[in-house]
Formats: sequence, structure tokens, C-alpha cells
Amino acid sequence: ASGFSLSNVTLKVYDILGREVSTLVNKQQRQGTYEVKFDASSMPSGIYIYKLSAGEFISARKMILLK
Repeated sequence: ASGFSLSNVTLKVYDILGREVSTLVNKQQRQGTYEVKFDASSMPSGIYIYKLSAGEFISARKMILLK
């Protein structure tokens, strides 16, 4: 079943200038729902982009960090 195949999954955070600031996930995972905790205590408030890649799927979204 294709739902049980492994895919290389990465979840990275970039600052607004496109510099990578954190890699939260970088491993082989099966299809499913996952939760990732993100410690942003050392990061300043601002706009960041998170990018999720899993196999052929890629999604990037904006997030705002307020402290």
C-alpha cells in the first residue's frame, strides 16, 4: 500500500531574507499526522517562512513570531 511507504521529510524555517534558521525535521517518515515542537526562544520577533517537503509534496507558508 502506498500509504505505508517512506518519504524523505524535511521541515525548515527561513527568515524573511531566505536564510535557513532552523531544521525541525530531516528524516524518513511514513504518511501520517505529526506534531513538531519549535523552540523559538533565541529568535527575534518577525516574519518567517516554514517549508515542508515530503516526497513530491512541497509547501511553504508565512508565519509571524511575536514575543
